Amino acid sequence: MASPHSNDTFDYLIVGGGSAGSVLAARLSEDPHVTVALLEAGGDGRSLLVRLPTGVVAMLPGRPAKVNNWAFDTTPQPGLGGRQGYQPRGKTLGGSSAINAMLYVRGHATDYDDWAAAGARGWSHDEVLPYFLKAEHNQRGAHAWRGVGGPLHVADQVSPGPASAAFIQACASQGIAPNPDYNGPNQDGAFLYQVTQFHDAARRGQR
Repeated sequence: MASPHSNDTFDYLIVGGGSAGSVLAARLSEDPHVTVALLEAGGDGRSLLVRLPTGVVAMLPGRPAKVNNWAFDTTPQPGLGGRQGYQPRGKTLGGSSAINAMLYVRGHATDYDDWAAAGARGWSHDEVLPYFLKAEHNQRGAHAWRGVGGPLHVADQVSPGPASAAFIQACASQGIAPNPDYNGPNQDGAFLYQVTQFHDAARRGQR
């Protein structure tokens, strides 16, 4: 972010423009009296590869071009017979959220409750849910389990494939009922993922 000071000094310096760094920079710079420098090794995250969901095909593999992707390897893993694991990590403004599959999945309520029971104070599901609701702008509108007005756009898929609908029908025929909101009180069932994409007339389905 540009500095109004001639000597290019800043109140805050944030190294890494991934999801956390970008959010922190945005929140700090809401104060007009505060200057923030956000350093990112990659690009500005505005390319079509980032904005269009199909771009993940070019970015996620990471080899050989490593487009917007650090494309790390793990150390050899004993549990994998000494093999190394591939770890794609975003190298662009937005970090790994700029190269992922955009699935919006909060996790099961009991996961958070288990963390709280293990000593992570403040991390029970009832305590973190208000922050999830505050963070999202869900296309489906406000609800006890969905939020509106937040910076993270959450939408239904614009063009789900026919195989996805057939899969949901096949599940129903085997007694696995459709679940209209897997981020709601019950995660059992078959469903189509919601995605972190803009869903308006100008940016239909962009990341």
